[in-house]
Amino acid sequence: MDDKPRGYARDRAKPITGLIGTGLMIVFILGLSHSISTGFAGFEGGLPFLVIAVFVLLLALWDYIDECLRK
Repeated sequence: MDDKPRGYARDRAKPITGLIGTGLMIVFILGLSHSISTGFAGFEGGLPFLVIAVFVLLLALWDYIDECLRK
């Protein structure tokens, strides 16, 4: 009843989809941070968001490496 791909195809799919998802999240968060910092809030107003965003992106990269690249 389990229709999941087995073997090599399954091993290749996880790093590729993880990279796509992590990359899209990074682009979105950095764009949002740039928009906040250059908009009404200014650099000082956007700095707390930038610090939090960098921390979250580092956590996302760590999770991608731990989940998809380590064997």
